[in-house]
Amino acid sequence: MPGCIETGNSSSSADAAPVEAPIWDVGDWWLYTFSTPEYSDDTARLVVASDSEEGGTAYMLAISSIGEARRHAVLNHNPFLGRITHEDLSAFENGVPQPVLDFPLVEGAGWGFTLFSTEWSASVRTATGGVAVMEAEASDGSTLEYVYDSSSKFFSSFIWTDSSGVVQLRMMLADDGGSHSGDVYFVRGGDLYSNTWDESGPDIEFEDSFFVSDHPNDGEWNEMIYFLDAACGGGGSSITLTLRDHGSISALERV
Repeated sequence: MPGCIETGNSSSSADAAPVEAPIWDVGDWWLYTFSTPEYSDDTARLVVASDSEEGGTAYMLAISSIGEARRHAVLNHNPFLGRITHEDLSAFENGVPQPVLDFPLVEGAGWGFTLFSTEWSASVRTATGGVAVMEAEASDGSTLEYVYDSSSKFFSSFIWTDSSGVVQLRMMLADDGGSHSGDVYFVRGGDLYSNTWDESGPDIEFEDSFFVSDHPNDGEWNEMIYFLDAACGGGGSSITLTLRDHGSISALERV
């Protein structure tokens, strides 16, 4: 009898085809819920604000939450804000693109990159139906687990767990689309001052000063963002933070 017979393997092979890099358009967006240990869950859109960065080789991802943009400028806990390369959707860390994804995504493929100031060894666990499941490990036992979905053209989930088992960042996709309208933000930060104090006395006051100069490339700063991680003893203990300018005018006071 003439004809052809299709085996089950042919369907499986088609499903397991390599997952190729997407092309983003300005206005494409992804609604994520961001979870970190220090802050309550925040839901915000990542939006393609530009596709002509780095001489036309990278996108600019901004965010609909000014609070998240400010946190990123200080803590850098969301690596997918800012420049993202066209070729591999690589995020920039310290000015260098890092291939968190290495297209085409093929089951069993492996590569390395640096993220959160940590070196990772990544591999593709599965790649079927346009969905690739990846994992990455660091030498200290930290892990990344993330899923790329070609139907949404970005991560459906991204989870960073440190060596003690604490989830430091969880990104979960809620929705996606195109033609975003409305304001989006990216805060380009720079470190002006950093210090650590440790004192066990009953009544201690720390005082220090620093000079605020312009950004080396972008001129005057638009705003100052302060991050303080502090703890004190029990009972009636308290901490007061006061910021004053050179004229002793108090710009900020928090208790």
